[in-house]
Amino acid sequence: MAAHFGRLRKGATTTAVAAVAVAALSASQAPGVTTDDLGRQAAGAAQPSGDANTGGAGGGATGDSPYYTDLPPLKSPNPSPSASPTTGTTVSVGEAEAGIPATVLDAYKKAEAELRASKPGCNLPWQLLAAIGKVESGQARGGRVDASGTTYSPILGPKLDGNGFALIADTDHGAYDGDPAYDRAVGPMQFIPSTWEWAGRDGNGDGKKDPNNVYDAALAAGHYLCRFDRDLSVQSQMNAAILNYNNSTEYLNTVLSWLEYYRKGTHEVPDGTGTLPSHSSNSDPGASPSPTTPATPSTPSTPSTPKPGGGSTSPTPKPPAPSSPAPSPTPPTPTQTVDHLEDANTGKLTATAGSAFGTKVAVRAESKASKGVSKVRVRFTIIGDTDATFTGGESVATVVTGSAGTATAPALVAGEKTGDFTVRATVVGRVLGGLDYTATVTPRQADTLTRTSDTALTCVPGGEFADQVELKATYKGAVAGKVAATATLIKSADDATENDKGPYFKDADGKTIRTLTDLTTDADGVLKLPKLYADDATGTFLLRVNTTGGAVLTVELKVAAAAS
Repeated sequence: MAAHFGRLRKGATTTAVAAVAVAALSASQAPGVTTDDLGRQAAGAAQPSGDANTGGAGGGATGDSPYYTDLPPLKSPNPSPSASPTTGTTVSVGEAEAGIPATVLDAYKKAEAELRASKPGCNLPWQLLAAIGKVESGQARGGRVDASGTTYSPILGPKLDGNGFALIADTDHGAYDGDPAYDRAVGPMQFIPSTWEWAGRDGNGDGKKDPNNVYDAALAAGHYLCRFDRDLSVQSQMNAAILNYNNSTEYLNTVLSWLEYYRKGTHEVPDGTGTLPSHSSNSDPGASPSPTTPATPSTPSTPSTPKPGGGSTSPTPKPPAPSSPAPSPTPPTPTQTVDHLEDANTGKLTATAGSAFGTKVAVRAESKASKGVSKVRVRFTIIGDTDATFTGGESVATVVTGSAGTATAPALVAGEKTGDFTVRATVVGRVLGGLDYTATVTPRQADTLTRTSDTALTCVPGGEFADQVELKATYKGAVAGKVAATATLIKSADDATENDKGPYFKDADGKTIRTLTDLTTDADGVLKLPKLYADDATGTFLLRVNTTGGAVLTVELKVAAAAS
């Protein structure tokens, strides 16, 4: 749950002291936030206090929902071993706040292990997931989860209807949050549905991606924090990741304080017995409670006044209040005024494998009167069998329209898979037809092939050539790495069919072959062919090499008897 004010609870002396310590720590560690070309936060500039909502929509993974502001005790946890009265096994005990429910703790550690294998450069500590889980949901409401890690009841944030919160109209038809009108943050790690749709993971291997399952949610949060090739062992990058999860300095300080606390020691407690937080960033009078905090009970009615000698007298009735004027109708949000998307002069989307596309997808959100609508979130999604991504390695990017109603997707970067794929643009929070763009990745090319040596290639009948054929490929004068090539021993310069005599290669089984396919130049554009052998035929023979892009080179091979 993301913050709005990040207030400390009143009268909490130890918490206030802890806040001072955290503020001192964060003053030197917390970087600012700027917006990258994907419309997301990145370290770099001064970060204002509080939240920064862009375009009326919630930021980060949580949509700027409330979060818990409780801070850890000043006393560091110091767990000590003790025998469990129920199982007899040795467990650790210590400060109650340092206890993490068993299943929840297991989910954090499993997520860390998976990220250590899939993204080793991220260096994600499970304690960071625990810190975010504490702040977001009080460790899944103190570990109220079943054996598979699913909460017994959904954990939902308040509806993001713009009333004290970000305004995010429904994006999932209520599938995740049960609300067909507005989005709500969902689950132990409080993902909004539109983020979960692309960031969700299956952490417990049951074939589903459930935001209310702590294994799924913890793994999704880990991947979310590790985006953009971040190294979380670098403090500035960790800070940027936390701020990207929720763009609030107070949130950053709270998460960092729990991270340091958990790093000093934790212990496992039974599910359902974790300590529940009690103070929310949304604790203002009249504000909605946090999703894991029960609502304040209503004030009881005024009791009747006792009457001497028994009985009671009803309080003096008050005259009815004058009727209030009917409230003015709520004006539509920018998203609600969008009627359709129009192309905004997107050019042809073509790139060579491994290179960036020279054109970006651009669309314009328009009203029925064909006027541009600003402050609307547009989602760009890469669809199809491709390894192409947007800059930063993501397959989904959300961009807020500018003053003219235009949203431009981040640059596309081609992978190694060639062929066509689709980029789809849709309006977030509005059921409208999208726009599809076809993008094409072409193979890497070379236009020139040269030998790296001018040594004559000669051999005696029945022998083997002393030198291997080595070539270098270039394209427009630059090195042409990873270019596909074919080598064939041909009959003559005018007949490119495969020769049936003369020099030959050997396959893995030692059999004679005279055509090599699936060859590829290395990163430096160099292609070194396997060793060549000669049969009993003598004379001058030709080896022809072709590459994608049209480069061709013919090499002479001479077979002659040795001089007496």
